Amino acid sequence: MSDTDFDNAPPVSCDALVVGAGPAGLMAADEMSRAGLNVVIAEAKPSPARKFLMAGKSGLNLTKNEDLDTFIAAYDPCPPAMKEALQDFGPQDAIAWAEALDQETFTGSTGRVFPKGMKASPLLRAWLSKLDVQGVTLRRNWRLTGIEDGYSFETPEGARRLVPIVTVLALGGASWARLGSNGQWQDMIEGVGAVAPFRASNVGVRLSWSPHMEKFFGTAVKNISLSAGAYASRGEMVISRKGLEGGGVYSVSRGFHDGAPLVVDLMPDWDEARLKQALKRRKLKETTANFLRKTLRLPPEKIALLMEFARPLPADLAPVLKALTIGDAQPAPLDEAISTAGGVSFDALTSELAFKARPNLFAAGEMLDWDAPTGGYLITGCLATGRIAGRGAISAFARASQGG
Repeated sequence: MSDTDFDNAPPVSCDALVVGAGPAGLMAADEMSRAGLNVVIAEAKPSPARKFLMAGKSGLNLTKNEDLDTFIAAYDPCPPAMKEALQDFGPQDAIAWAEALDQETFTGSTGRVFPKGMKASPLLRAWLSKLDVQGVTLRRNWRLTGIEDGYSFETPEGARRLVPIVTVLALGGASWARLGSNGQWQDMIEGVGAVAPFRASNVGVRLSWSPHMEKFFGTAVKNISLSAGAYASRGEMVISRKGLEGGGVYSVSRGFHDGAPLVVDLMPDWDEARLKQALKRRKLKETTANFLRKTLRLPPEKIALLMEFARPLPADLAPVLKALTIGDAQPAPLDEAISTAGGVSFDALTSELAFKARPNLFAAGEMLDWDAPTGGYLITGCLATGRIAGRGAISAFARASQGG
């Protein structure tokens, strides 16, 4: 896309402005430029979609190949406008979108969908090339500083101001600040619509381990079930120097960041009655660790966790094996979260994601107050809201052009 500088001139007019070049912003720009609007994207960083690229380093999980009702349930509680966006652009639409960019996909054993090349960069290059053909202009290193009397930016060439007819803000949440999502836009937006405080989501827990756990740092704990409040997951986690990480923990983080304890079932394939029968076979002089290892075939890392959080061990081990409470666990800091909950309240927006107080201003992506686990839900949610906001902006542009 063109990176030529604006002339040192008074405010510059354009049809449409998108602030933020992540998946939501790019999708909004895609929709508007295909409809013939002259679109400018302003990106605060030197390159677009940095968090998207980081997410793709270990395999870009685009979506989850499951029926739409099950998919939408992962966003519970799902605001009506978010539900409409996902109904309009769900898992099958995300797959079709990627493949239209010549990125063949495959579905893994858990239903997660990835590009065959696994990486984000080929898809992003194809998308940016498409936007270039559609006439979209990208301005790099343009940091938004104000949204009154046009949109003000700090740029390498000095202060600049754009006066678009319609605008889509896709400013991200408040995690991974080094990649551009820092939530510092809140003060600008609060005069236009309510903003809920940010909370860490899809985040690990921080723990102060006793010395005996050090040898297990980096060890994956597999075949477990986890729960926190209303959220439950079957998966795995990793013991790290700082605490517990991994998809199983992230998927229930919405529960523990609201104060619910993190609970782990170390033997999800055994019910409590079967465990009680097995525990009766323990020999009088047999150590607990040997019994758990030999009879229950518990691996060392599970035994270590049991010793860490359940001592002094009760006479009946079945309840703690089935529901081991991870004591003193705290969510990791906001900037270490994969995503954040909180942001612009849907109550401040129309069904097209326009601010009720400013009908030509739209919001999309992680800056909205929605939450979902990892596993393809986050990227699809950003694409879906970007699409709705882009289409809403097209309608608003048409009304403005007709003097409405």
